[in-house]
Order: sequence, then C-alpha cells, then structure tokens
Amino acid sequence: MGVAERLRMEGISKRFGPTQALLNVDLTVNPGEVHALVGENGAGKSTLMKVLSGAIQPDAGTMPLEGSPFRPRGPLEARNAGVGMIYQELSLAPHLSVEDNVLLGAEPTSLGFVRRAEVRARVLDALGQFGDTGIDPRSSVGSLSPAEQQIVEIARAVAVGCRVLVLDEPTSSLTGDDVEKLFGLIERLRAQGHAIVYISHFIEEVKRIADRVTVLRDGLVAGEGGVAELSTDAIIEMMVGRGIGALYPRSARSPGEVVLEVDGLQGIGKPTSASLTLRRGEVLGIAGLVGSGRTELVRCLFGLDPVRSGRVRLGAWVGPASPARRWLQGAGMLSEDRKREGLAVGLSVADNLTASRLTGFGPLGLVLTGRQDEAARRWIEALGIRCRGPRQTVNALSGGNQQKVALARLLHHDVDVLLLDEPTRGIDVASKAQVYELIDHLARGEAGTAPKAVLMVSSYLPELMGVCDRIGVMHRGRLGAARPVVELDEHAIMLEATGQEAGS
Repeated sequence: MGVAERLRMEGISKRFGPTQALLNVDLTVNPGEVHALVGENGAGKSTLMKVLSGAIQPDAGTMPLEGSPFRPRGPLEARNAGVGMIYQELSLAPHLSVEDNVLLGAEPTSLGFVRRAEVRARVLDALGQFGDTGIDPRSSVGSLSPAEQQIVEIARAVAVGCRVLVLDEPTSSLTGDDVEKLFGLIERLRAQGHAIVYISHFIEEVKRIADRVTVLRDGLVAGEGGVAELSTDAIIEMMVGRGIGALYPRSARSPGEVVLEVDGLQGIGKPTSASLTLRRGEVLGIAGLVGSGRTELVRCLFGLDPVRSGRVRLGAWVGPASPARRWLQGAGMLSEDRKREGLAVGLSVADNLTASRLTGFGPLGLVLTGRQDEAARRWIEALGIRCRGPRQTVNALSGGNQQKVALARLLHHDVDVLLLDEPTRGIDVASKAQVYELIDHLARGEAGTAPKAVLMVSSYLPELMGVCDRIGVMHRGRLGAARPVVELDEHAIMLEATGQEAGS
C-alpha cells in the first residue's frame, strides 16, 4: 500500500499441552487499513488476538509495532502501547458514566485528584471523532443502547492513543441500522489512519468493509489476499477446507402429508395475517426484514405468544396450545436467542439435551444420571458436539456446539415438526455447514426414521435459497404465499420483503 506496516505478526506459534493452537502464523496490518481475520471456531483467531493483547505469551514469533519490538506482558501494557481490543462481550462498567468508562485506569490526576475538566475534554474529543453520536458523557453506560455502548468502547481505545484497533464480532448484537452506523464509524477511523483488525463470521461483512483478509484454519494460515480479488466462495473454501457446493447439501426429498396447517393467523401485534402449509419431508423457509413478524409467527405457532384469531392445525390437533402441549403434539422450537430462551447455559449438556423428555431414565420417575448420560452421548456422537462429555456445562461450549445441543434436544424429544428461528445465528461457517447437513438429513429421513417437517426462519437469504424447498416472505406482519425456491432469487425476495413489486 506504499506505507510502512503498523503491525507485523510473524511466525507466531502457541501450543497448549498436546494442542497446537497456532503454528507459524503471519499477519500484517497497515495504517488506514481494515484487515479481516476469519476462520471457524477453534481456528486460532482468539488465541492470536490474545497474543497480540498480551493475555498469553507465544512460544515463538515476533510482532514489531511500527518497527519497534513489541511483546506485551499483559493487556494493560498492550493498551498503553496502542493496541485496543473491542471484544464481542463489551467490557464496560454499566453503573459508571460514559466519561468514567472511557478513561477508566488512565485518568489525568493532580495530587491524587482526578482532573474532571480534562477528563470531560478528552472524552468529548474522542467521541467527536465519530461525528454527532448524541451520547452525553455524563450519562450512565447502562442506559445506552448496544450500539452506543460499542461507540463508548471504541472511544476508550481512541482516547488512550490506540494505533491498532481489534474488533471482535462487532455486529453480533446489532440491528441492521446499527450495523450501518458501525460501518460508517469504521470508515471514519480508517480515514484517520487507524489500523483495524476486523474479526467476523459474516463473509458479506468482510467483503464490504475490509481491504485484505487472512483466513485461519486449524491454527494455520489457510490463505490471505485482497478482498477485491477473493470471491465469497474462495474465502469460505479456505475456511472450511471444501468447496461452496458442499455447504448446502440437498438430497432428493419427497414431501408427504400436511403436518402443519395455518389459516389466517393473527397475533396480538404480529403476525397480522399468516397462512401456510408444511408437509412432512420438506423445509419451508420464512424470509423478511427485521421487525416483519417472522419470530412472532414462530412464537405464536409454538404457543409462546397469544393468538388473536386464526386456525392452527398440528397433526390431528386444532386450536390454541401451550409450549408444553406443543411438545406432546410433536412440535419443537429452537429460539433465535439460544442463551436466554433456548438453553440453560449453567446446566450440563445432558441436562439441556434431555430437559423436555426425562422418561425412561429410571424407575418411578427417577432420573439416573448414568442412563441420562448414555442417551446424551448418543446425540453428542450423532451431531458431532465437541465437548468433554455429557456433564460439561453448556456455557463452556462454542456457539456452534451450543446450537447443536439445542437442536439435539428436539431430536431427543423425537418431534415431527421443527420450528427453527435463525438456527445458524452467531456460529461459524463450518458449524453452519453441519447444521445445514443435519436439516437436510431430517427432511429426507434416515434409515428407519420418518422424514421430519422443518419450518426455518432466517435473515440470511443464501441459506434459505440453499436449504429450503419453498420460501414465504413476510412484510409488515403479513406472510405472502410460499413459492418453490426454483422460482425465486434473492432480488425477488428482497422486493417482496420491502413491499415492492418486480419491475418497480
């Protein structure tokens, strides 16, 4: 780029016991550049960034910062040297004010007293670099939106002289509008000469915001290059070690009898009108913009939200139902918010996996942990859940493996109808591929098991196009007629989702 490198990580290696987490990894970041770092969970991204932040010490390698030796002995030393880390889980003190958070640990003082006027001036200057944020430095951080809290976190790095800024999955908790604001902020930081490392699972984000990309797989650099020269397919292939054609498996499916029928369904707020049929052996996708009523539709179907009017027939059952009755009727739901609604993250894999069906684990209704663990192990093996065993707590697993536990519970319950709300949200590409393969197997039916019926809500159009047989689009609470995927493309879906007509 014709400029001196801001940071060079060269030959970085790190081993944890028998596990080689990193091996001879190189990464360079230039001033005024966004360098994306991508890879599936366990590829080594977090370990590499922990080396950069001083949280762990490498076994080998160097990483000069602006040409000078840089080997921080801890995160504070790295921060003082100009390396700012913005983690997926923000590290703010919600009970303190914005200005107290921005200069926390770096307050200007005189004779032991904080110089409040200087604090205010420095915070206003840091926030001012992002344009008109509307954030009052005196307001409590806990009162801010997730997007505003992220701005505060980034302002903290800027205020202490950040030269390299690392953003770890920065859009994971943001809505569409807030994502656009973040991208505008990144553009401003790039124009100011900051060197930015951008970690994301979303390849479309990488293609849009990054200049270069480095792909890690199994602790090694699988590829590197300019984003403009690399296709999405090429990046994904480097991440997972296989071609994009294998990402969306689609076996021959033979839809059978109707197992779910919805006619004129209306919730208290949304949906305003929804009708659909779902057959055994098919995957029906529900598309739509955020706020269109997709999640509310699924929640009404499962009995989580009240129904104002309409008719729902699930198998032989008609009428309103609670989630407990839906389980008994053969339907299971996977929530888009797996940590708050889909899983009890403080409990074990076995407890989560068998929570809705504890019969057969002991006499007189007792649950013998040996039998429970045996059942859990079958699903751990079948779905390839990476854990130490049935008794490991779910919060210690990666996002992809947590999602597999939530899906395994539906399979353990042996439901016929699976209501999946954003089943791949927040998981890496390799885990997504495994979820897609599982959905395909369920719709096809395995040896000795009947095909399942799958209703799948997703914000990501490529996966709906790749996985589903038919897709219905929601707009302002109203569900349009589902059409075969072969009759659709992403452009047509977006036109319908935004209330436009083809050719308008």
